[in-house]
Amino acid sequence: MTPAAYDGSVAFTLEDLPIRDDLRGQSPYGAPQKHVRVQLNVNENTHPVPDDVADDIVASIRQALATVNRYPDREFTELRQSLADYLGHDLSAEQLWAANGSNEVLQQLLQAFGGPGRSVLGFPPTYSMHSILASGTGTTWIPAQRDDEFRISPETVVAAIEQHQPDIVFLCGPNNPTGTPLQIETIEAAYAATDGIVMVDEAYAEFMPDDAPSALTLLPGRERLVVSRTMSKAFAFAGARVGYMAAHPAVVDAVRLVRLPYHLSVLTQAAAVAALRHAPEMLAMVDDIKQQRDRMVTELRAMGYRTYETWSNFVLFGGVADPHAAFESLLERDVIVRDLGIPNHLRVSAGTEEETTAFLDAMRQVAAEQPPVRVGA
Repeated sequence: MTPAAYDGSVAFTLEDLPIRDDLRGQSPYGAPQKHVRVQLNVNENTHPVPDDVADDIVASIRQALATVNRYPDREFTELRQSLADYLGHDLSAEQLWAANGSNEVLQQLLQAFGGPGRSVLGFPPTYSMHSILASGTGTTWIPAQRDDEFRISPETVVAAIEQHQPDIVFLCGPNNPTGTPLQIETIEAAYAATDGIVMVDEAYAEFMPDDAPSALTLLPGRERLVVSRTMSKAFAFAGARVGYMAAHPAVVDAVRLVRLPYHLSVLTQAAAVAALRHAPEMLAMVDDIKQQRDRMVTELRAMGYRTYETWSNFVLFGGVADPHAAFESLLERDVIVRDLGIPNHLRVSAGTEEETTAFLDAMRQVAAEQPPVRVGA
């Protein structure tokens, strides 16, 4: 008998399914997706890929289509070498791993080193996908407190590790959603305090000051250290979904045990390799983004809002009397930012000069409607 087509008349929900108990009541990740003129809510690179780079990427994809009837290189050898060459620090292709966005890289890491009966320590407010990925892999998420100004000192990270004894430590530097720098000494202290995996999420590393050391500098001699990166931000590749990590080859071997076969399509590999060929031109956008970010900091302060030191492509600012009302007011002016649920705070991504101007003009109107309030010290 052919079943009747579903007409929506039966009240049946997710909770009626035999879903895992630890997933009941959970909500999927999701930033608001609204089509407005100025979109500054998800930390995208708002600059388009340069035309000559796009032409090379298209040509590379066209060439890859000739073999799309075959499975891609399972080990994506050329891409791993391209990533190693881009990062430098004497990294080899064997130390690089990539996937469909850094979220998939972190999911594979948790599948290999986390899971039921194991735990991962994090420091909220931080990238919300860290706890969601932990939940999805059955890994216990342990939140620990940050210091003032959303920082994490070496003493704080060591105390949290000693208290909770996690199997994995997740650090985010620069931190999302606050933009806060992560001291290299904090990473060193975390590694020395645990026998587990220490993962540093450096999604916004290209926006750090030029003289700021990356966690990549700590990889030699630290076999349990993992540094996660992405092409979504500095390379304007958010829609292409390419993330990667650098680690000891043994960690890469562990991740290979849990990855799905042929997880990176031949088209993704071709596009990423082509983009990396143009790294200097792609990264030229970063300087402009940093200028707009710093402009936002200066002008938001002048309006009376509290800003925090940021090494990312976004600004968290406090003193917003009613974040939801301010969010809606900006939306009415064709500008979208992010309401993260942090009391009296909003986050805004740095846009082009035109987008930044539109946001600042709209924010001045919001400030006139609801004057900034004092937050923190």
